[in-house]
Amino acid sequence: QVQLVESGGGLVQAGDSLRLSCAASGRTFSRYAMGWFRQAPGKEREFVAAISRISNPYYADSVKGRFSISRDNAKNMMFLQMNSLKPEDTAVYYCAAHLTGAIGIYYSRIDDYDHWGQGTQVTVSS
Repeated sequence: QVQLVESGGGLVQAGDSLRLSCAASGRTFSRYAMGWFRQAPGKEREFVAAISRISNPYYADSVKGRFSISRDNAKNMMFLQMNSLKPEDTAVYYCAAHLTGAIGIYYSRIDDYDHWGQGTQVTVSS
């Protein structure tokens, strides 16, 4: 079982940057593929980015070229560097974990993930 805690959200202006962090408990973090999702008010939760156990990244089209996902297995951490933020990026951002034996596979569906954090709010003003 892994527990996830997000941090790093806040209120920024359009064009600014933020770096989200996801801290995972336990000693088996490297066995999990990880992902970031977000949910804006009145909208469904959507995929943002995913990373495999060996750091293969995958991005939603809406964030490609602006966001960068990474992980540090030694520190049980995952990150989302968000640049050139837009008002439409405003949402609660969640990190998620999926236990898998596949080291090079990333997952983009909500149903793939077994564990979720509590979320961190990102607000981008215009």
